[in-house]
Amino acid sequence: MTPKLKATLIKALGQLETERAHLDRQVAGLQAVLEIFEGGKSSTVRTRSRKTRTMSAAARRRIGARMKKYWAERRKAAARSKKMNTVDQKRS
Repeated sequence: MTPKLKATLIKALGQLETERAHLDRQVAGLQAVLEIFEGGKSSTVRTRSRKTRTMSAAARRRIGARMKKYWAERRKAAARSKKMNTVDQKRS
């Protein structure tokens, strides 16, 4: 092993050990916060179940109608833009 490679590996190892120490401190801090919230040491984190929201049929119809109108306007605007571009090209 060349001295330059060995020095590079030693430097990388030192950086990783520094990072590990930093992460260990962060993990310890998070565990302390969890202990405060749960009143004791816990190995698992409890999560709340999310409520699923349902959309009524009337709401789906309203949204569907609004989106149809939106896309119709977009198509109309795109057609106008395309028509104007072809007219401009013919004039040039």
